[in-house]
Amino acid sequence: MLRLSRIACHCYAILGLGAAPFFVNAGEINGQLTNDDNSRVFAGAQIRLQELNLTTTSGRDGSFRFPSLPAGTYTLKASYLGAAPVTQLVTLTDDQTVTPVITLSENTNSLTDILVRGQRSGQASAINKQRVSSRISSIVSADAIGQFPDQNAAEALQRLPGISLERDQGEGRFVGIRGIDPNLNNVTINGLNIPSPESGVRSVALDVIPSELIQTLEVSKSVTPDMDADAIGGAIDVKSVSAFDYPGSTASVTAQASQNQLVDKTSPKLSAKMTKKFSDSVGIAAALSWFDRDLGSDNIESNGEDELEQREYNINRERLGGAVNLDWRPDFNNQYFLRTLYSQFADDEYRQANIYSFEGEDSQIERESKDRYEEQSIFTVSGGGEHQLGVWLINWQLGYAKSDEDEPDALYYVFKTDNDSITTDLNTQIPVVTQNAAATDLSTYETDEVSFEDNYTKDTETSIKIDVIRPLVIAGVETELKFGSKYRMREKNRDSQVFIYDDGFSDMSAQQYATGSPDWQFGDFGPGLDRQGMRTDFNSNRQQLSLAALDSEVESNGASYVNNEDIFAAYGMLTAQFEKLQIVAGLRYEHTDFSTAGMRVELVENEQTGEEGVRNTPWSTQRDYDYLLPSINLRYDLTDKVLLRGAYTQTLARPKFEDVAAFQIIQSSTEEDEGAFVTEREAEVGNPDLQPYESSNFDLSIEYYPGAVGVLSAGYFYKDIDNFVVFADVAGTSEWEGFDEVIQPVNGESASLQGVELSWVKTFNNGLLLSANGAITDSEATTLLDGESFKTRLPNQSDKIGNLAVGYENNTVSLRLTLAYKSDNFEELDGEMLRIEDSHQQLDFTGKYYFDDSMMVYFNGVNLTNEPYYHYFDQPDRNAQYEKYGRTFEVGFTWRM
Repeated sequence: MLRLSRIACHCYAILGLGAAPFFVNAGEINGQLTNDDNSRVFAGAQIRLQELNLTTTSGRDGSFRFPSLPAGTYTLKASYLGAAPVTQLVTLTDDQTVTPVITLSENTNSLTDILVRGQRSGQASAINKQRVSSRISSIVSADAIGQFPDQNAAEALQRLPGISLERDQGEGRFVGIRGIDPNLNNVTINGLNIPSPESGVRSVALDVIPSELIQTLEVSKSVTPDMDADAIGGAIDVKSVSAFDYPGSTASVTAQASQNQLVDKTSPKLSAKMTKKFSDSVGIAAALSWFDRDLGSDNIESNGEDELEQREYNINRERLGGAVNLDWRPDFNNQYFLRTLYSQFADDEYRQANIYSFEGEDSQIERESKDRYEEQSIFTVSGGGEHQLGVWLINWQLGYAKSDEDEPDALYYVFKTDNDSITTDLNTQIPVVTQNAAATDLSTYETDEVSFEDNYTKDTETSIKIDVIRPLVIAGVETELKFGSKYRMREKNRDSQVFIYDDGFSDMSAQQYATGSPDWQFGDFGPGLDRQGMRTDFNSNRQQLSLAALDSEVESNGASYVNNEDIFAAYGMLTAQFEKLQIVAGLRYEHTDFSTAGMRVELVENEQTGEEGVRNTPWSTQRDYDYLLPSINLRYDLTDKVLLRGAYTQTLARPKFEDVAAFQIIQSSTEEDEGAFVTEREAEVGNPDLQPYESSNFDLSIEYYPGAVGVLSAGYFYKDIDNFVVFADVAGTSEWEGFDEVIQPVNGESASLQGVELSWVKTFNNGLLLSANGAITDSEATTLLDGESFKTRLPNQSDKIGNLAVGYENNTVSLRLTLAYKSDNFEELDGEMLRIEDSHQQLDFTGKYYFDDSMMVYFNGVNLTNEPYYHYFDQPDRNAQYEKYGRTFEVGFTWRM
C-alpha cells in the first residue's frame, strides 16, 4: 500500500500541475545555436539576454529558451569557446514566441573552420558544457570518445581528472572517483538509476556499455539537491544519442578487426548509428554495437607465506549493445521522449591452474580447472516529458531498469598429488617453482573434487520523478526555484545452487584429460587439461558421483538472499544569478525503507550426540531511516575567462547488498579432546543493521578559459566520511558469545580524504593538441584487526592519478598518444599483511586517416608497453599477484553519411 500510494501521489502531482493556467500577455524566445550551413548544433553555449541580465545555456540539441518575457527589443549574446561571440537583436510583442537562429561567426579562427571533425570538436563540446555547469563536473563527449582506443564507458572516463579504473583481464570495468570505492558512486543512464548486475555490490561495471551507444558522459564531483544523494564518490550520468543532437539525419557504420598478443585469433567488431528527423517535431535515433573478442592472460600469485598459484586464462568476451530513442516535440512548449538501452556482456572463461602448498614433507600440488560461462545484461526504458506552462517548467519521467548476471552450469575440477620436492622463493615479483618430473606427470594425480554451480542475480528498479521550475525575481535578483520528488523501488535477488562432489571418480582421472602444455610465458606450465573432455565425462558420470550433500546445502542456502530498498526523496533548491555570482542552494530529504530475507545456515558435526546435518532457519528483518541533506554550489565569474567555484555538500552511500543481507553461515564442530568434548564455532554473517556511509564534502576550484579551445584548472577537495564499513571479528560480543571467530561487516570510525586536482587542455593553430591532468590525494581510515584498530589509507585509493595526451591533426590525419597513470593503493587486509596494488601506467596510441568527410580508417595500439598488473604484500618484492595481458592492435574503418 505504501508503494502504490506514493506512486499515485506522483501521478496526481503531474496531472494537477499540468492543469496550471498559462500566463497571458507574456512573450517567449525559443532559439537555436548552429553554424552557417546548419551542419551541426552546439551544446553548452552561454546565451545572455543583456537588457534583463538573464543567462541560460544551450541544450544538447543547441536550443535555448527565455520564457515569460515582457514585450520589447532584446540583445542576445552567445558565447562558445572556440568561436567569436555573436550578438543578435530580437523584437518581442505581447503573447508572441520568436525563434531566432544564432549562427556562429565565420572567420579564420572560427569554430566552423577548425572544428570540422576529430579531437578539437570533442574537446570544445566537453569544455563548453563544463564551463557553464552549476556543479563541479567533468564531461566526455561522443566526439572525444572516438579519439581514444576505448571500448567501453569505463575506459572513456579514465581520461578525466581524478578518475581511475579497476581492471579485469586488462579491461577497465569499475570507475573510481577521487580514490573512492566504486560502490560509493551513483550511476545513471539517461537520468535513470542503474542497478548492478553483479551479486552483492552496488557498483556498476561500465564495461557492459559499448562506447558507440554514448552521446556524453558526465562526472559530477559535487551534487545539487535535485540529484540522488548516494554519491559520496560522485555521480556518473551516461546519455545515449538523440535525433535532436544533430540538425539533420545522420548515419555511420564502423567495422574493426583486432588481435591480442597472447591469443592468435582475430576479433571482429561492428557498430552502426543513425538518427533521423521525420519532421521538426518527430525524430528517432538508434545505435547497435557488437564485439566478439578473444583474449588471454598469464598469472602467478601467492598468499605471501606458503602457497603459490600459476594460472593460464583463455577468454572470449562478446558485447552486444543497442539503443532506440524516440522524441516527439509537437510545439515549443511540449516535448516527449522514450529512451531505451540494452547491453549484454558474455564472458566465456576457461582457466587452468597449478596450486603449490609448501609444507615440507606434507607439500601438495593441485591441478584445477574452471569452465565458466557468464552473461550480464542491462536493460533500461524510460519515458517522460517537458512542458512549459507559462512561467512554470515541468519535467517528469517514469523508468524501469533491470540488470542480471547468469552463470549457468559452471564446472570446476580439482586434482591432487603429494610432492615433497617443490620449493620456491615468494619474495620476488615472479616466483619460480623448483620441482621434479613427477610434478608434471598427471598420472600421479587423483581426482579430489568436482563442483557444479548455477548462480543467478537479478537487480531491478522502478522509479518515478517530477521536477518543477519557476523563475522569480527576489529583491531585484533573478532567481530560479526548483522543487520535486522521486520514488525508487529496488529489489536485489541472489540465488545459488551449488553441488559439490567428493567421491566416485573412478572413471575421471587427470591422466585421461592430458593435452599439450599451454603457452605460458612464465615457464613450463606442464600438460594442459581437456576442457570438453572433462565436461563430457561429468555429464555422463554425474549420477555415479558422490554428492557432499551437507557442504552443498550450506554453500547454496548461505549465498541466497533477497533485499528490498524503497527510497522516497523530495527536494527544494534556489538558483540565484547575480551579475558575476551564481548560487545554487537547497535541501534534499531521503527516506529509505529496507528489508532483507535470507537464511541462517548452520553446519553441525557433533561426535558427542552423533548429530551431523544442516540447520536452516529463515531470517528476515526490516528497518527505515531518514536523512536531510543540505548543499550549496557557488560559481563566481571573476572575468570572462576566469571562474571560481566552491561547494559544500552532504552525501551518503548505502552499504553493499552483500554486507547488509540477512545471511549467516555457521560451522559448529564438537570433538573429543583428552576425554572431554570441545565445541568450536565459527561464522561468517551479514549485518542488516549497518548504517549508511555519511560524508561532508568541501570543494574549491579555479578555471581559466583562454578563449580558444582550452582550459586550465586547479581544485582542492576534502571529504569527511562517517560510518565507514570494515570487517571485524565480533566473536564474544553479546550476540556471539561462545564463538571462536565471527567475521561481520561493522560500521567503523571516521575516514577522511583530501586532495588536489589539476587539468590543462590546449589546442594550437598548427594542429598540435596537448592534454594533461592529475590528482594528488591523501586519505586516512580506521581498520579493525583482532579487536584492535589502526590507521590505513582508504581501500582502492591511489595517492597519484594522471593522464597525458599528445595529439596532432589536420584535414586528413588525426594522431594521439596517451599515457594513463595510477600509483599504488591499499587493497585490503589479508591476515596480518597489507595487500597493495602496485602502480600502473598504460600507453595507448590511436591514428586516423580521413579520405573525405564520409570515410575514415584508423589504427589503435592498446597497452603498448605490455604493462603488468601486480599486487604485493607489505613490500614490493613479496608477490601477491603478477599478471600480463599482452598488447592489443586494432584496425578499422568508419563510414559516415
